[in-house]
Amino acid sequence: MSEQKPPPHEEDESEADRRRANLILLVGAIVIVIGGIWLVNALVDARKSEECLESGRRNCNPISVDRDAR
Repeated sequence: MSEQKPPPHEEDESEADRRRANLILLVGAIVIVIGGIWLVNALVDARKSEECLESGRRNCNPISVDRDAR
């Protein structure tokens, strides 16, 4: 019986490659978290508008008026 050696790695992963991969994953995670926060805020605003409309009110959307325009 002969011992089998594991095949040598074609290319060793350098520290720079790992750092680059970690930074890409970090940026991806940040984008996902920011997208999730935006989505939750959009759903909260939609829920508030829907509750207002369900209560029978007609003026549910706030209207922004510039004070300088008067």
